[in-house]
Amino acid sequence: MSRRAGAHRVSRRTKIATGALGLAIAAGALVVSTAAGNSDSAGAAQAASRIVCPDVASRLPAIPARAKAEVDRNLAQLGTQITEAEQRLASSVGQGGPNFVQNAILGPLADKRTAAIERIAISIGRAAAKPQGLADLAPCSLGTGGAPSVAPSSAPSAAPSSSAGGVIGARRIVCPDVASRLPEIPARAQAEVDRNLAQLRTQIAEAEQRLASSAGQGGPNFVQNAILGPLADKRTAAIERIAISIGRAAAKPQGLGALAPCSAR
Repeated sequence: MSRRAGAHRVSRRTKIATGALGLAIAAGALVVSTAAGNSDSAGAAQAASRIVCPDVASRLPAIPARAKAEVDRNLAQLGTQITEAEQRLASSVGQGGPNFVQNAILGPLADKRTAAIERIAISIGRAAAKPQGLADLAPCSLGTGGAPSVAPSSAPSAAPSSSAGGVIGARRIVCPDVASRLPEIPARAQAEVDRNLAQLRTQIAEAEQRLASSAGQGGPNFVQNAILGPLADKRTAAIERIAISIGRAAAKPQGLGALAPCSAR
């Protein structure tokens, strides 16, 4: 073989190897780009999602008076559990793999809800027929948009007694839904809006715990002055934070302050 022919063959091999290397690098870049794109899409979807759980209160039978306080405590815990899970959801965007939300957030939430729901059923069962099938309400899922995590409802309750304590013990706090009144939420405001919506639910849960534990206290204006008034102040602040966060990226929603006052029923 001549030196010229050998050099030509080496040159062809070099070109082929260089081309193959270039294709490999391009393919690797495509895989990395696709994976990054999938990760970004998953993170964006998670950031825009909310935790949606079946409502337990509306599925309960009439609650015996002796079980009302314990049922209320566990219903409040269900609300707190959703709040904590949504905070975890908002703070963990981009973490883990495709099953992260299910394994790290929704699964543990279902376990906690199962325990609280069973406590509710047991407490009712001590004074009446134990409700069946409530465990089916434990699993939650991810939803999108501004829909409330739990549809507003009020559980049936035993007839209130003539005493002030019986009236308080048979009542629940009902607040206007803020999430459903919001305009389209800009992506940059979503996390802050979600945090404050979660705070609104926590505020209601805490106020209901106060309502249940204060049966028989104070005079005729006790609930308004000690529970509903402070709750309205807290809701006003949280609602204003929501409006401000949306207003940084879009038109600031007006009139939301009218949703702050709640009532006891």
